[in-house]
Amino acid sequence: MTQELVFLGLLKEGPKHAYQIKKLIRRVMGDFANIDTTSIYYPLTKLEEQGLIVKKKGKKGRRPEKYVYHLTKKGDRRFNNLLNKSFLVFRRPYFELDVQLYFLPFVKPDVAGRRLTNRLTGLKKVLRWLEMQKKTLKKQNSPPHLIAISEHNVELLRAELKFLLGLIESLKQK
Repeated sequence: MTQELVFLGLLKEGPKHAYQIKKLIRRVMGDFANIDTTSIYYPLTKLEEQGLIVKKKGKKGRRPEKYVYHLTKKGDRRFNNLLNKSFLVFRRPYFELDVQLYFLPFVKPDVAGRRLTNRLTGLKKVLRWLEMQKKTLKKQNSPPHLIAISEHNVELLRAELKFLLGLIESLKQK
């Protein structure tokens, strides 16, 4: 659902060729959306087969011809439907750390404490980077939705840091 929403949404912004879509997903959305762009043509072909997008040959200047993808009316309706539905999806988030925590009884408390401290150090670096991104977005008068994504990620990371600090402290008491 997310991949379809992203592809249709990017085309709702305007027609694009496959490389533009791939670049936007990697450079702009890559910080907050986990979308595989290894094979960009497969999902585009599927959307085309469903009548959600069409491709037309386009040429700029002396550059070779490329296919430019456009959103159809059906694709626009599907995008709006997916977007509205996605606001109401309440799935429990899953975190990789929870798997390691499940097996915590098999790790000596001092070893677990060191590993979690290393994780904490790495996450603090990520938090600093995210906070810089947030400041940059605000300075550049970026659209409010990009600032909101940045703030959301900062708050989630702060919550994990707080949790880790408490967990590390509890391991020290064992």
